[in-house]
Amino acid sequence: MPKKSLASRALMALALTIGFYALALSIAGGLLFAVYLELVYSNHIYVKATLFAVVGAGLILWSILPRFDRFVAPGPRLDETSQPDLFALIREVAAATEQPVPREVYLIPDVNAWVAQRGGMAGIGSRRVMAVGLALLQSLNVDELRAVIAHEFGHYCGGDTKLGVWVYKTRAAIVRTVNNLGKTGGSMQKPFLWYGTFFLRVTQAISRAQEHAADLLAAKVAGARNAINALVATHRAAAAYTPYWNNEVLPVLSNGFRPPIAAGLTQFMNDAAIQTELGKFVERELAEGQGDEYDSHPPLRERVAALEPLAAGETPAQSPLASTLLRDLESLEVEVVRNLFTDPAKASTLTQLDWRDTASKVYQPMWRSHAVQYAGALRELNMVGAGDAATSVLQFAVRLNLVHIPKEEAAAKAKAVLGCAIATRLMEEGWACNAAPGAPITLTKDGRTIAPFLAVKRMASGEMTAAAWAEECAAAGIAERPLA
Repeated sequence: MPKKSLASRALMALALTIGFYALALSIAGGLLFAVYLELVYSNHIYVKATLFAVVGAGLILWSILPRFDRFVAPGPRLDETSQPDLFALIREVAAATEQPVPREVYLIPDVNAWVAQRGGMAGIGSRRVMAVGLALLQSLNVDELRAVIAHEFGHYCGGDTKLGVWVYKTRAAIVRTVNNLGKTGGSMQKPFLWYGTFFLRVTQAISRAQEHAADLLAAKVAGARNAINALVATHRAAAAYTPYWNNEVLPVLSNGFRPPIAAGLTQFMNDAAIQTELGKFVERELAEGQGDEYDSHPPLRERVAALEPLAAGETPAQSPLASTLLRDLESLEVEVVRNLFTDPAKASTLTQLDWRDTASKVYQPMWRSHAVQYAGALRELNMVGAGDAATSVLQFAVRLNLVHIPKEEAAAKAKAVLGCAIATRLMEEGWACNAAPGAPITLTKDGRTIAPFLAVKRMASGEMTAAAWAEECAAAGIAERPLA
């Protein structure tokens, strides 16, 4: 099956690639031939038309010219000497699939793993590389990771990475051609737009078939139940990763600190509310997830359904977390973060920070800065008055002079200012702040807990009344405390 599959995919990719270059060369050649005929047989030169033809042909030929693949490392490179446990797993899968170990293995931050042929020109002189995500390792156990690695080796077995070079190069050439011809303001790009749409639709269908074939190999090497669990866990973690990174990690990094990224993701996903939302997300994907003809991967529902018959009688493995395969995780996280910065020197200035200290070291200075910036309007309010401002948030936005931005943006800014002011005042009153990843920010004192940002949001939406907020403030003994 692999040889037959490889042959059919290679023929399809070759035909599509040849078709594109034949189209491009035909149009460019036709334009230049028209100029030739004009110069030889016409008694009059149409300057505008001639320039249009020459420029168009030149843009097409320049766009389809093959480019050298300049590979940029996507993260810190891992080596077998310092990471023997991870490489032992990779070698185990390589032996099971009868494939060479990739020349280079990289650690990337997100919930992903991929293999490719990189370097050289049009695949010639390229080398095998693999990337494994730190967040992926934190989201799977070792047996599930084995299934993921086997899936990636399935792309080597099927020749997908070799075909991928041609597909990628041809797509890039089509995009360059369309973009460059679009600058001429003419209609020459229309044939390439049509072909590009056709090319993308067909090659994405090939890609989906490749994913199914790689899933079957993963089930054969690591067990179908482990392969299914890995797919589900990866989808769940991928849904959590972007809000975790944007809302938890980036604020800490941008303020000069470096939190434990892998451990923070686990904390984030273990929050009860987030667990519930992720569970609902996965249930929807498994029950009604739909694919698209331009998707490179089949929907989760289809992939799991294809593997379920193979998993009959299997029980999921109870192996340790895959990130335990990494040695000196803290140093690796430093390198992962360093790779994200355009200026490595700036990354070196980040101070290590535990998530428990983010409230005092990161958020309190941020909140205070916002409160100070709008102190003039905040001085007019006490804690109870903050509820009245929240329930009429657009009027409060006017008092903050947020009149030159869209209403939705002004309302969001006003709510943030109120939340920052309340949180700052409470911390100055000795309330302890909990800003654990994933959980709403809360402040606690004498057995009472207030979630300032959540409270402001609820009052602005009408879920909570200003009177209820006033009662909460009175019970906590803070009703008359000034906001600024």
